[in-house]
Amino acid sequence: MADENIVKRVCAELGITQRELAHRIGMGADSLNVAVSNNKFSKQTKASINLVFENETLKKELLKYENLKNALKDAIL
Repeated sequence: MADENIVKRVCAELGITQRELAHRIGMGADSLNVAVSNNKFSKQTKASINLVFENETLKKELLKYENLKNALKDAIL
C-alpha cells in the first residue's frame, strides 16, 4: 500500500470511515485526520492500519469457506 493513500485506500476497500478506522486502531479520529492531512504516519500507525486491513480481508475469506462448508453439508444431507 502506498503510504500517501493508506488511510483512504483501506477505508474505501473496507467500506468504513476514517473515524471507524481510527477507532479500530485505537487512535483518536482527530489525530488520524491530522496524520492524513500532513501525510505523516508513525510506523506503529501504518502497521496497525495494515493489520486491520489484513484481519478484515481474512475474515471475508473465512466467511467464504464457511459458506462453502455449509453448502456442502446441505448437499450431502
